Amino acid sequence: MQGQAIRDRLAERAQLPRAEGRIDAIDLARGIAIALMILSHAVSGLHGLRQLPDWGLVPVHLLTKFSSSLFILVFGIALAVAFLPRVGEADWPRRRLKLMLRGLEVLFWYKVLTVVEMLPLFPPEDILDALLYQRFPIWVEILGFYAIALLWLPWVLPLWRRLPLWSRLLLPVVIALAAGWLERHATFWGIEPLKAILVEDADHYTWGQLSRLPLVLLGLLVGEALLRGYWTPASRRRLVLSIGGAGGLMLLAFFALALIAAETTTHDALMAVARNVGKHPPELAFMLFSLGGALVILALCLWGGAAAARWLRPLTLIGGDALKAFVFHIVVIFGVFRYLLEAWQVYSYPQVLGIGVALVLATAGWIALTRWFREQRS
Repeated sequence: MQGQAIRDRLAERAQLPRAEGRIDAIDLARGIAIALMILSHAVSGLHGLRQLPDWGLVPVHLLTKFSSSLFILVFGIALAVAFLPRVGEADWPRRRLKLMLRGLEVLFWYKVLTVVEMLPLFPPEDILDALLYQRFPIWVEILGFYAIALLWLPWVLPLWRRLPLWSRLLLPVVIALAAGWLERHATFWGIEPLKAILVEDADHYTWGQLSRLPLVLLGLLVGEALLRGYWTPASRRRLVLSIGGAGGLMLLAFFALALIAAETTTHDALMAVARNVGKHPPELAFMLFSLGGALVILALCLWGGAAAARWLRPLTLIGGDALKAFVFHIVVIFGVFRYLLEAWQVYSYPQVLGIGVALVLATAGWIALTRWFREQRS
């Protein structure tokens, strides 16, 4: 009987209830991801990774490596919670259009911020090449991934809902393996930017649609679990333990991999991650560390729930308006500091770290201020 129950469960399609309310823990997790990203961008954009002291790389800058995986993971969770239960309803075409229009909005800001990022660093012809997808920026490129994903993922959500659970569980692994094979062996007809956009390329700092898709799909699975059990204390505890346990196991696997490596120490492995070795294209060690830490942070946010979101209100504010937060911090770092103040390597590392922390708080303040203005007009 138990075996039959497991088989029936694995054959189930996603029949999801609607969310019973806003899950503030999702905004908190996204806010933590963006805050870590702001710290990373402030340090690398104003000081440079090569100039960091060892203590700046490990442990300080090392912790920011959780941000990218957490950001993409929460993207998938938010899609599942806000949109997946609506698939197939009469107003689904309108909601799908809303997602795609959001993608176009993000694409617009991605191009604007590409100019802002590159203006202090590159001549006009290089900036034009980036706008035409002949080359890519660095610090704003995750926004490019997000924009393109929003243009095609809404068409995939109905298919995802029709898949049985066993295939939804297996698909992230299959896609990760396929994307890795394509990155190593496919030529993409010699079109390097196309390869970079789809599966990443060692010569470009991009987030591949297929190579990062497994994180989005993992987020969809977590989002499904949240819809089923977040508002039931016992189910929520099991979910938190499962997510946190999975993250802990990934981190342990990272350290085990470092220990069995022939010519490296654990410290060497941590330094490599801090220096972005294996980030683009994604490699096993980096992803074990980044995703493992992201899952632990997510579990802590879900465990803290609404109370944690209130106590960490600045981070929750940032997570609730991610695009505005991203635009604000890039403009300040590259438009104000790099371009107007010519502040490249002007400040010491502790000063730059302080600027990053202050910028996190300033970003939250900017979002709160613009919300207040909007409320006063309404």
